This record gives sequence, structure tokens and C-alpha cells, in this order.
Amino acid sequence: MPPGRRAASTFAEEVKNGPGLADFIRSSSAAPSSASSSATTTAADVELDLPSSFPRHLLDQSENTPKRKVFMETYGCQMNSSDSEIVMSIMQKAGYEETAALDDADIIFVNTCAIRDNAERKVWDRLNHFKNMKRANKQSKRVVGVLGCMAERLKSRLLESDKLVDLVVGPDAYRSLPSLLTEVESGQTAMNVQLSMEETYADIRPVRTTSNNLSAYLSIMRGCNNMCSYCIVPFTRGRERSRPIASILDEVRQLSDQGVKEVVLLGQNVNSYNDLSEQTFPVSDPTQLLSKGFGSMVKPNPGGVRFTQLMDQVSRIDPEMRVRFTSPHPKDFPDDLLHLIAERPNLCNAVHIPAQSGNSEVLHNMRRFYTREAYLELIQRMREVIPNVGLSSDFISGFCGETEEHHQDTLSLLREVRFDQAFMFAYSMREKTNAHRTLQDNVPEEVKQQRLKEVIQTFFATLAEKSREEIGRRHLVLVEGTSRRSSDDLMGRTDNNKKVVFPNMKVDAEYGGATTGGAAAKVEVRPGDYVVVEVESTTGITLLGRPLARTTLSRFAQQGAVASC
Repeated sequence: MPPGRRAASTFAEEVKNGPGLADFIRSSSAAPSSASSSATTTAADVELDLPSSFPRHLLDQSENTPKRKVFMETYGCQMNSSDSEIVMSIMQKAGYEETAALDDADIIFVNTCAIRDNAERKVWDRLNHFKNMKRANKQSKRVVGVLGCMAERLKSRLLESDKLVDLVVGPDAYRSLPSLLTEVESGQTAMNVQLSMEETYADIRPVRTTSNNLSAYLSIMRGCNNMCSYCIVPFTRGRERSRPIASILDEVRQLSDQGVKEVVLLGQNVNSYNDLSEQTFPVSDPTQLLSKGFGSMVKPNPGGVRFTQLMDQVSRIDPEMRVRFTSPHPKDFPDDLLHLIAERPNLCNAVHIPAQSGNSEVLHNMRRFYTREAYLELIQRMREVIPNVGLSSDFISGFCGETEEHHQDTLSLLREVRFDQAFMFAYSMREKTNAHRTLQDNVPEEVKQQRLKEVIQTFFATLAEKSREEIGRRHLVLVEGTSRRSSDDLMGRTDNNKKVVFPNMKVDAEYGGATTGGAAAKVEVRPGDYVVVEVESTTGITLLGRPLARTTLSRFAQQGAVASC
């Protein structure tokens, strides 16, 4: 055998017969005697010769070892709430446990929002409070960490300038939390705010923190490509990337098996979902993927699984589980999505469709890529296709260059559309955004606040009118629990996301349409039940009604949804 080949053969044999697990065990009462026994040996069974810097909390802990406790505060959108659930899943797998008591916490995480100045001010106040807590108890080794969008935006200030926290971790780096905490425990500060082109946490099952266990958030995509001029999200959350559809469907099935009655699909731009890991036939004209009359910062990808296909598959898993989604962009509502929502009873006919302004010039400066006219045409098309659709929206008052005439256009849009829900804010300039670089924040603060006040007043005036029109109608309500206004009342939400309060009383065991209310068998109403409620009055915001019968989502859809007596 040639020398070179002999040397390679000798090396291969040495590797084959090299050290095993037993060679790294310093002391053990019983070393593994076979491959099968070594496979079941855990880190808790042996003493490993590991460097002192190794994160010991990642090893299996004995039952007698007290777990370090994590307290979580969450600010901002539903996506942050979902992220907090993902963080707690990561921490629990690393040997930590969650606590609802701040005083018991070894670690405090603040999951932050950077979209508006007011949200950031609240976080700064809390961080100063936590800093004072640590000063008051110098023996405490409590760790304070900032997560989320402020972590990426203000990383240097948080750690180096103001020195309010020990740990800063961005939205795409939560997997690194256990190892970063090890650095902090050794006396260092730690940071990871790197954005990812791939991270979706698809393999992590969140620790659900909702109080009633009836509804669950499910993240399906992350990031945003729209680059609206006022928005910081693309800079704090990165570019769009979508979870593989298989992992989403698996999680929906799991939630259904657990008895969850409503799942909310989440994303910064949720209806631009596009799973490129799946092969599909590409559309010949990518513009068909957009709402009519709408443009896009990025050319739509013609291939992959789109949002409509995802909704189709999700809705088939459990016909008795409602499906909602947020937050969408108006450009991503092709007709096939509207028709699917109309056809499937468990796809809620509540659509969030952020307008931001009612003036085309302001929309252009915001880089929204649609006009007032295109937006109103989309609203009309939604109402034609989806019966009794509930519409919600976002509005910004006092954006750069907004005039009184522009503002009046927004008020007229509110009166014309008559939204069921609205989120309204005064504009606050965000660093790094296109508006920060190219526009002037030239609307005085007092004018912003006055215009915001008028927007809010106009919205609630139109909402009161719409609410009165609901009197006499029957809605299917998913019961969520006891009403805050009275322990004798229950509350829930309709398909189109209207809040309904009604007396806690026995109802018919089955819904019989016009014949309901006779001598039929009566049953108690419990959270998680679907109940038909007839609206009798309104506060202007909340509907007040009389419960008639328990039913199912499918049966109610067959008998005719909203009906008048």
C-alpha cells in the first residue's frame, strides 16, 4: 500500500476508535456499557469536565435546583405579545420559569415598541424605575434586559450612555438569550441586535399567556418591505420572511386539539405572506396579486404559497375555530382573498385596512402607493363581496406638510366609510425613516393634537350611528368570559369583531332561528361557547343584547348569519 494511502487508512481507523462519552466523564457511578444505555444518559447523570464559562443552566437541572425566575413586560402590538410568548418558551427550555410577581423576579425583560415617541417614553420611565429598584437593593443580582424594537433602535444609548440595562436583544436574536444571560451573570453587559433574512422561530412553540386560553396568536411572517416614509418597522424588524406553511398548519392543528376557539395570524404585513419553500405554479401577471389601483415598493414574487392559499388551508383544519389576521396592508387584498373570506364561515369577516390619511397628496408623501379613490374603491368592493364586513383602520394626524384641507379630507373619509374600529395617533418623527431624511416635521404639536381630537370625535360619532343600526339583529358571539361592567353579565365578540355584553342566563340548547325562545331545553352558557345574541341596545361602542341559544359556528352559518326579528 502506498505510504499516503496507508497514512489515511491509519487516521481513519484512529478516528473510528476514538474517544467516546465515557472518556469525557470525570467521575460516574456507572459508565455506559452499551450504545443503548449511553443514548439515555443525560447531563444530570454525569459530571462533565466543562469550562467554567459554559452556561450551566442549559444542562438538565435536578428537581431540587431552584429555577431562576423571569418577569416579562410587553408594550406595543400583538406581534410583541407573540414574541414574548416565544421568549418564554426559549427561557423555559433553558431552565428558567416565568413569574407574574415583579418582586420575585431574578430577570426582568421589557419587550419594547419603537413605532411612536409616546410608547418609548413609557419604556424609559419603567427602565428608570427598575434601575432605582436595583439601587435600593444592592445585594440583588437582578438582571434587566430590553427586547424588541427599541433594543435595535437605541442599543448604544441603553447599554453605554444611560446604562439602564444589562442586556439588549433585538427581535431576531431571542434564541441567544440564555447564552447572553451567562455573559451578564459573569459581570459583563451583553447585546445581540442582528437582523436576520431567515429567522421566523418556526420550530418554537410559544408559551401562551392569554388568560382565557380560547384565543391564540400565531406568527406567520416577520419584517416589512413597504418602507412607508413615517415607519421605523423595516429598520427594527428587517425584511419580510415567511414561515413555512407546514409549520403553521401543524401549530394550528395543535391549537385546535387544545380546544382553542380562535387563532389570530400575525405579521407586520401579514397578507403579503409568501412561503417560497413550497413549489407552486407562478402567476403569469404578478400585479394580479395586488388590490386593484394599488402599487408596491417591491415587485411581488410570482411564485410560492400566498396568503390566500394559507388561509384556505388553515380554515379547513377546524371549521369550529375562528381565524382572524392582523396587521395587513391595503395593497395585498386580491379578489380571490375577499371571496375566500366570504365563503368560509370560520374566516372572520372583520378586516383591518389601515388608511393613515384621507388625502392623496399626504398618502404620496407617506409612500403608501395608493390614492384616496383607490382606497374607497377597495372598501366598496369588500362590502360587495363580504356581507356585513366589519372594517377597522389606522390614522395619523399631523404628518409632515399636512394642511387643514388635507385634514378635512381625512374627516370626510371617516364619515364616508364609517369604520367599526380605529387606531388614531398624532405623528411623531422617527429617526432613520425616509420622512426623517427627506421631510420636515412642520405641523405644530398643538395643531397635531387638535386634529387628532377631531379625528377621534368624528370616528366615535359615526360609530354610534352604526351601533344603533345593529339593534334588532342577531349575531353569533364567541363567549370570552365575565364582563368587566358586571359579574352578572358575560361578554364576547361577533364574527365582525364587535364587543357584545349580555346577561349570564340559561339559553336554548339549540338554535332554531325564528322558533328560538320556546319550551326547548335550557343550558348554562360558558366561556368558549358560541351563543346567538339579539342586540337590544348600545352604549355607542359596545352592543348590549339578550342571549337566545347555544349553537355551533357551522350550524349558524347554515341557518343564515345576521338576521333581523
